[in-house]
Amino acid sequence: MSDATMATRSLTDCNTMLLTLHSWAQAGWIRWLDVELANFLFQEAQSLRFEPSPLLLLGAALCSHQNGHGHLCLDLGHCLQNPDQSLLLPPEHALHTPDITPDTLLTRISLPAWIQAFTQSALCVQESPESEQHQESAGRSNAPLVLYTDQHSARLYLHRYWQYECKIKKTLWQTLKYTPLVDELVLRESLDRLFSDDSHSGPERLPNWQKIACALSVRSQFAIITGGPGTGKTTTVVKLLSVLQTLHRRTHHTTLLRIKLAAPTGKAAARLSASIAAQVTALADSTGIPREVSTLHRLLGPIRHSRFFKHNASNPLPADVVVVDEASMVDVELMAQLMDALPAHCRLILLGDKDQLASVEAGAVLGSLCANANEGRYHTGTADWVTRVSAQVIPETHIDNHGRPLDQAITMLQYSHRFGTVPGIGALAKAINRGANASEIQSLFAGQHTELKWIHAQTNHDQAFESLLCDLKQGYGCYLSLVQQPPALADVPAAWDDWADKVLSAHATFQLLAALRKGEFGVDALNSRCRTVLTRHGLIQESKTDTANALEMLEWYAGRPVMITSNDYNLQLMNGDIGITLPYPNPASPTGLSLRVAFRDTADAGHIRWILPTRLQQLETVFAMTVHKSQGSEFAHTAMVLPAHDSPILTRELIYTGVTRASKQFTLICSKTSVLEKSVQTRVFRAGGLEL
Repeated sequence: MSDATMATRSLTDCNTMLLTLHSWAQAGWIRWLDVELANFLFQEAQSLRFEPSPLLLLGAALCSHQNGHGHLCLDLGHCLQNPDQSLLLPPEHALHTPDITPDTLLTRISLPAWIQAFTQSALCVQESPESEQHQESAGRSNAPLVLYTDQHSARLYLHRYWQYECKIKKTLWQTLKYTPLVDELVLRESLDRLFSDDSHSGPERLPNWQKIACALSVRSQFAIITGGPGTGKTTTVVKLLSVLQTLHRRTHHTTLLRIKLAAPTGKAAARLSASIAAQVTALADSTGIPREVSTLHRLLGPIRHSRFFKHNASNPLPADVVVVDEASMVDVELMAQLMDALPAHCRLILLGDKDQLASVEAGAVLGSLCANANEGRYHTGTADWVTRVSAQVIPETHIDNHGRPLDQAITMLQYSHRFGTVPGIGALAKAINRGANASEIQSLFAGQHTELKWIHAQTNHDQAFESLLCDLKQGYGCYLSLVQQPPALADVPAAWDDWADKVLSAHATFQLLAALRKGEFGVDALNSRCRTVLTRHGLIQESKTDTANALEMLEWYAGRPVMITSNDYNLQLMNGDIGITLPYPNPASPTGLSLRVAFRDTADAGHIRWILPTRLQQLETVFAMTVHKSQGSEFAHTAMVLPAHDSPILTRELIYTGVTRASKQFTLICSKTSVLEKSVQTRVFRAGGLEL
């Protein structure tokens, strides 16, 4: 059978379509999970005694595939116009090219025919703007697929993701209709007291957006404060919480607001906790402002062996205000479950950088909601109210009476304090965000900014690349040289804790980031190369501990950095936690030492936890980590590696996220300028309907 005949039969015969989907999974182009969904729907249709359209099976499999790539749905029109770009095909990990590729089939399909395949099936329910506005859609049908059509697009959802999207939109619609009562006199006094130094204003950075953010956030039950690194999101939210407590105490004289602070990962929670503690200490009145930050999962209370939580609509959180940091990392499912668990009166405040990469799981919640954040689009009434309570004037360029109700609750902080002494990193981040061309970006590496360096490495064997890794001040040599200086075996445990603390701090001075997982400049190859180079230069040595255990001998060695990749509640280690493998006293060992992995305690950053390597189940070596995994982290020196070829994964958001992980020094490792330029010109597209 020829390929053309096979393609034609796939579009008219369900069994042939399933065989085609099977071949795609065998080639690594889609997941077996995607194929199994199509198989399930085919069997369901047969049990209902009807034959589904092969186009429905194709759409369901591709919709599942899109969910795996962070999309809430399959945009049918976009998929037909540019199949490979829409579906991110061929994938990085492809085993081979199938005989019949997705674009071969999709070029033979018309949008009306595809839509008809869903509308005529009992496996799919159709929704529209009218049903959505009347909030009839979430849960009115148990059909596994949902087709949403309006005058602009046709989007196919798996039922679960449609429900999540509806929950978020319904909550926001209801919340934005309600305006809390505010004593404007007390608010003005509080804002003036907290921003009395006016240190964030001046001719070059008027108005004070932090003060405006506090005012707008008080005015709404839902608020977003977004901005790049160092713009003061944490500083602003601490002052906002102080204002809210003051307003509450004036009305309820003996009570305080119940405030919950959360972040998506343990690493982000620890960073926020330290930052909040520093800001609270600086406040004259910090009554009622908590310093403890939990992960969102812990806040909601996970139910073991399920995707559900203890806190939900039937058992709401005991909270009056919930603050979520690093909200760009929160996927649509977790955001929907959080909103479901909020009491009706509870305020929700989201903090995050809208320009960062979105969550690994489906949905780009923060980015979608902040679509107009750069322009502001505040109503005249909103601007007048801000001036009345804060004495700040919103620029005319940010006034638009056609702005959404949601826009009135969003503030984008403009001025970065982090890059004051290293302006090159800030300038590079801004250039990337505005989509600068290659020559503009290259000019920033011309020498006027000593904190920026470009290594044109053709391979990972490049001498400059090796020198970077081994650098004793700004490379991995910094922490590995300390690994080789352990305390005396007889020293007290506190001495070993102090040593581990210094090693962990030194490790945070440098991190190698990669865009891809596979290939010469992918994470897997880079981690292997780093170990080889560092061993050859004597920075990693054979362990002097008891190496009778074969696993320890082969995989574990002093200095190995590891990242936890899945929450382990038994060990109290969260996804994203980083530890360093070190020797530790063990009287039972013939050498007196055995390897442990040292982690900082999430609840107490000053406490070191020593974990046996054999107890760690889900982890990976992180001499190199993906840019996605680096979100929520900050390193003094970050080096980002780009491959020598284009990839759908390379986007403006990825490059921006990698650059802004650096606080003092940034090194770009890229052999082809064209790859960088195309990446900066390519924006992340995530199909969904959260743009209210």
